[in-house]
Amino acid sequence: MILTVTLNAAIDKRYVVEGAKMGEVNRVKECAYTPGGKGLNVSKPAAIAGARVVATGFVGGHAGAYIEDSLKPFGIEPAFYHMREESRSCINIWDTVNKVQTEYLEPGFTVSEEDFQGFLTRFQELVKEASVVTMSGSVPKGLDATAYQRLVGIVKDAGKKVILDTSGKLLSEGIKSKPTMVKPNIDEIRMLTGSRCEQEREIIEAAEKIHAGGVEAVAVSLGAEGSVVASKEGTFRAHVPKIDAVNTVGCGDSMIAGFALGFSEGLPIEESLKKASAISAAAALRKETGFFVKEDMERILPQIEITRL
Repeated sequence: MILTVTLNAAIDKRYVVEGAKMGEVNRVKECAYTPGGKGLNVSKPAAIAGARVVATGFVGGHAGAYIEDSLKPFGIEPAFYHMREESRSCINIWDTVNKVQTEYLEPGFTVSEEDFQGFLTRFQELVKEASVVTMSGSVPKGLDATAYQRLVGIVKDAGKKVILDTSGKLLSEGIKSKPTMVKPNIDEIRMLTGSRCEQEREIIEAAEKIHAGGVEAVAVSLGAEGSVVASKEGTFRAHVPKIDAVNTVGCGDSMIAGFALGFSEGLPIEESLKKASAISAAAALRKETGFFVKEDMERILPQIEITRL
């Protein structure tokens, strides 16, 4: 079982308008609601690929019930800690006339230490059943930068694999518990290592430096150019075929899902990288975030080239 952690889940609302005007009534031409949060964008592709997925984190109120219900068609099992307050919404407004995208992100509820302790009790039980745990995104108000550090420590103590995908102090503190894998972007890897990372060789060396510090695998996306992974099995470079991308939002989360699948199946790191790259590329072909079609992934998979550096 793959356990995904989304501490700051939300309802993502996408509005399409024609020529937004400040201070006036604006008619929405199209709208779409989806369960949101980086962890849930890992849950969906992992479930589509056929894994048993359990999703945990915090939800609250009617909005929280909607988030849980929206996961069920994917076969994802909700196991959230429930708050009294309503889960937040994140609103994305796309103006088709001005070609401008505007986002409004609600702050959401505040999680107390008592709430977090209640969640930790639930989390420890869920970890016992998991083969891999993924942790993604931001945290609610009330939790400090050590939140992921504490969660990673619980998973490591249970002898399970854990993938951490976050940023800022959450990442710099979380990495102290030595997760199995991290997936920093270029800015994050600069923060962690002090490297300029202006050339591909510098990026690779920075990833190897983080790995040498105790993280088993460090994956860095290079966008359309593929990705690189520094690991105890060696450093590998993935080259992906050129595709006509429709939506690249959430492709990094789909890559995390691919690595989680590879780890749960006991694949070598180069095979996990290949699977993760194919799922990420397949996800870019679809307008829905955190979604891919198996046929796309199976077509792309043989075209992924993995090179040992």
